[in-house]
Amino acid sequence: QVQLVESGGGSVQAGDSLRLSCAASGGTFSAFMMAWFRQAPGKEREFVASITRPEFDRNLADSVKGRFTISRDNAKSTVYLHMNSLKPEDTAVYYCAARYYSGTSYVVRRESYDYWGQGTQVTVSS
Repeated sequence: QVQLVESGGGSVQAGDSLRLSCAASGGTFSAFMMAWFRQAPGKEREFVASITRPEFDRNLADSVKGRFTISRDNAKSTVYLHMNSLKPEDTAVYYCAARYYSGTSYVVRRESYDYWGQGTQVTVSS
């Protein structure tokens, strides 16, 4: 059974940085395509970033390009979301997601991911 556990959320001021981590267990991490989604109150869960294996192709939502980056450490079975220049509109619960990599590097639909973490809250105040 694949388990994903997020950490690193918190309350920050606009302009600050945070790094979210997602530790995976129970599967072959290097075979996964990993992603981050977020869900703000009253809104749909939306794609934020993804990273494939083994080429480490990355995709970012337009709303976070230039501010967020995604990385992974296969030796630690962990994926990271590096968030800089945070804005109040980044406030949301951030979820880690995984799917076995099929060769497609652009996968942004939540329904396409098989495994999910419990989420970590990020709150950005102005």
